[in-house]
Amino acid sequence: MTKILRYFLLSALLAFCCVEAGAQTMQTYKVKKKETIYGIARDHGISVEDLMRANPGMESPDYKLKKGSIIYLPTATSAASATTAVVLPKAEPAPQPSHQSTDVRKREIRLGVMLPLHKVNNDGRRMVEYYRGILMACDSLKKEGISIDVHAWNLAEDGHVDEILKDPAAARCDVIIGPLYSKFVPALSDFVKKHRQHLVIPFSINAGQQLASNPHIFQVYQAPGALNDVTARRVADWFKDCHPVIVDCGDTTSTKGPFTAALRRIYEARGVQYSLTSSKSSDTQFAYAFVKDRPNVVILNSSGSRELNVVFGKLSALIARHPEVQLAVFGYTEWMMYTHYQQQNFYRYNVYVPAPFHTNLQSPLTERLMHKYRWNFRQDMMNTFPRFGLTGFDHAMFFLRGLHKYGMSFDGAAGRFGYQPSQTPLKFERVGEGGYQNRAYLFIHYKPDHTVETVNY
Repeated sequence: MTKILRYFLLSALLAFCCVEAGAQTMQTYKVKKKETIYGIARDHGISVEDLMRANPGMESPDYKLKKGSIIYLPTATSAASATTAVVLPKAEPAPQPSHQSTDVRKREIRLGVMLPLHKVNNDGRRMVEYYRGILMACDSLKKEGISIDVHAWNLAEDGHVDEILKDPAAARCDVIIGPLYSKFVPALSDFVKKHRQHLVIPFSINAGQQLASNPHIFQVYQAPGALNDVTARRVADWFKDCHPVIVDCGDTTSTKGPFTAALRRIYEARGVQYSLTSSKSSDTQFAYAFVKDRPNVVILNSSGSRELNVVFGKLSALIARHPEVQLAVFGYTEWMMYTHYQQQNFYRYNVYVPAPFHTNLQSPLTERLMHKYRWNFRQDMMNTFPRFGLTGFDHAMFFLRGLHKYGMSFDGAAGRFGYQPSQTPLKFERVGEGGYQNRAYLFIHYKPDHTVETVNY
């Protein structure tokens, strides 16, 4: 039987213990080399939270356990009343009724995670952070009275999914999150169909055949190519009162030609007049593409950083000579990677960036979650795009709340319940007679008043 991963969590259970009040009897302990808070608690039969309560300094995110330090240990009896909200499976789990026999709305939800949960490479490190976000969501749901039974398996790239699926705990899950690699999708698709479970595929892997035929699959990721026509229609609708200006950037490596071609077809079908210009045009010729009686929306046929800089230079010259010209710029998801050095230009030129997610580091919700992650796991989330801890939190909150409210009939459609995502909005639509594809979409608007708004579209 595949072993359930516990070793990598370190302090993962910090936030998942509820301790009843009781008399505390203390003894001192001298820390040895390379010992951890989790290891000391485990070796002495107490919970991590009991140990931290006995040593308040450990609650600081900056606390480091050092060799030779003297700490206090509560006795095992004083901690005996501790119970965990997230239950990891024993080596030989006792037989339980199958999830089909009881309503998931009236019991604990059984969640399985099948991802590369290791620290060997970046895939594993990212998925460990994603999994920690899931655990944080479970802790938040526990406070709402929703109980979650979590089982996690390390499904690495060279792993054997068939061995994992032999574990009886896998068949008892209501929902499984994973995998990260396309080659495991067929086996998992057959498995969840047989056991009438939900399979949530969170990232950019090929699940086309199974997604189109298996109603038990939800795929969060949206392929950029499939979004071209959808995005073009949304742009044409959102900026319907603007004069479109399409800029040829001369980028022979660009992949944005299909998008601008789709947009032009829509404009032509609707009888909308648009202008074509080039980033290599003179400033005078460039200005001819713009109108003065209504706002203009500028669309580049490249997402490249160098091409963007050239167009911003052109727009700067345009505004200097014609300050009465009103404009907005519609960009690409890749531009989010340029925010740290282009943010002032984004504000100045009224930029809209399309994206399936948005990490607003100034949001109070984001700040709380990042602080909670730091407190629980003694490190910050990785500086990635997106933040995987927030992604895991959003995915788990959405699906676990949905199962708690609607049971196994939950379909992830818009309006099922109110949930404000920290980073990743979710809105699923049926793919033919098969599974469900996320269709949530944002325009991230950098406003001239130096604020950022997200437009759900």
